[in-house]
Amino acid sequence: MTTTRLRRGVQTLHPGYFALVMATGIVSIGMSNQGLTGLSLALLAIAVAAYALLLVLTAWRLLAFRTEIAADFTDPARGFGFFTFVAGTNVLGTRFAVAGHINVALGFLAAGWLAWLVLGYVIPWTAQLGRAHRPILAAANGSWFIWVVAGQSVAVLAAALEPEVGTGRHTLALLAVFCWAVGAILYAGTGMLVAARLLVYPLTPKDLTPPYWVAMGATAITVVAGARIVQMADAPMVDATRGLVAGVSVVFWVFGTWLIPALVAAGYWRHVVHRIPLRYDPTMWSVVFPLGMYGVAGHYLGNADHLGIVADIGHGETWVALAAWALAFVAMGRDLLRRPRPAAHRVVDSAGT
Repeated sequence: MTTTRLRRGVQTLHPGYFALVMATGIVSIGMSNQGLTGLSLALLAIAVAAYALLLVLTAWRLLAFRTEIAADFTDPARGFGFFTFVAGTNVLGTRFAVAGHINVALGFLAAGWLAWLVLGYVIPWTAQLGRAHRPILAAANGSWFIWVVAGQSVAVLAAALEPEVGTGRHTLALLAVFCWAVGAILYAGTGMLVAARLLVYPLTPKDLTPPYWVAMGATAITVVAGARIVQMADAPMVDATRGLVAGVSVVFWVFGTWLIPALVAAGYWRHVVHRIPLRYDPTMWSVVFPLGMYGVAGHYLGNADHLGIVADIGHGETWVALAAWALAFVAMGRDLLRRPRPAAHRVVDSAGT
């Protein structure tokens, strides 16, 4: 890769590219649940390497291309991609928690929670409320659900750590329930906005990009967070909400399951009926992550509520997610080896968008 091509790639790097980390991390957790430790560790190594590389590239972009960074923050179609950093951080932390590396996981939780706290106020303002141009609703897309995923990822990691720490369990329980509740409410609000955009404005095949799969992924991570909360040790916040969280988690799993055929049909309409070529771009990772998260959701919900059929569906979906990850990873490698793209190229609605 030439220096010019590398700089161009950094300049146009979409903030949603951390969806690569999200997807790889959650498939690693899924393989761990299947007992495939070696494969899970290999995926973890890839996720850590991708996370480190993306941190370096993002820092470079922040220093050298501040105009492009500022433009992303004020773009409703791209700004929510920054939340993939939050989710990617917490997914990695959760994988380390599964492996028993509690101190490392706590470090990821601190970084992920702080980023969620800051970006959770900044991005909605810069990308939506702070723009003079109206209507903002026309730019609503599936990437807006990453806002939900980011908050729920904090809840998942906090709930995973709560039984493992010696002190601070009540604080982690409060954080888990708090973020889960905020995420559930944000899902309802975001869902109404995205549905309104689909109903009010013309819908073309090009509009139905892969990030719409995040609508399902957001339900799945809400289920994972809820199931982990239900399984937590006794704490005042957990005791007060355990029944509610368990019931709502089942509702989210049902709705997420209902969404899958609709999303598959949308892909068929886009690529088969209207013949839009299926080529690699970072949006592919926004399909892999929901598939992986749905599989993990079935595993945890099935175990928490003793729902055998839900657990079986989750295990099956985990293999679908692994296959999708492998296809996306190979496609990404081929894409990186292709000839340089034009300087004006910008990735639209990228993987975490």
